[in-house]
Amino acid sequence: MKYKRLTIYLCMIFFLLPFPVHAHGVKGRVDAGGVVVSAEYDSGEPMSYARVKILAPAAKLTFQSGRADRNGRFCFFPDMPGEWKVVVDDEMGHRLEVPVTVNEANELKTDQQAGRSADSSLSKYERALMGISIIFGFSGLFFWRRRKKEI
Repeated sequence: MKYKRLTIYLCMIFFLLPFPVHAHGVKGRVDAGGVVVSAEYDSGEPMSYARVKILAPAAKLTFQSGRADRNGRFCFFPDMPGEWKVVVDDEMGHRLEVPVTVNEANELKTDQQAGRSADSSLSKYERALMGISIIFGFSGLFFWRRRKKEI
């Protein structure tokens, strides 16, 4: 019984005393060589916080996804040569697809500038006005037809 108590006390002391823990550390560094894609509207306003999806060449899964910063920029580091595809979507109907060609040394071809825009040239206010006009047009047709039936 005496040894049992002594063992319990020793175990409690062992588990309650702090011991230094040796774990792996972390390091950080800033690397050069990334690809920065900037997205903006026709008016020059940046596509702030737009959703960005990076597709690697000949890959079925998305390589990277995230959001652009407030200046419409997104950076990624390609890890293989080929034509990468960057898709920027502001979730309001504007979508930009930018092909990025990377050579064998993982360097960007310098002759690339603008991407293909798959959106209309209407602003969100013009689209809202168009939507309201369509609603008024259909309601006018509905009430005109209803009035015609009454006569």
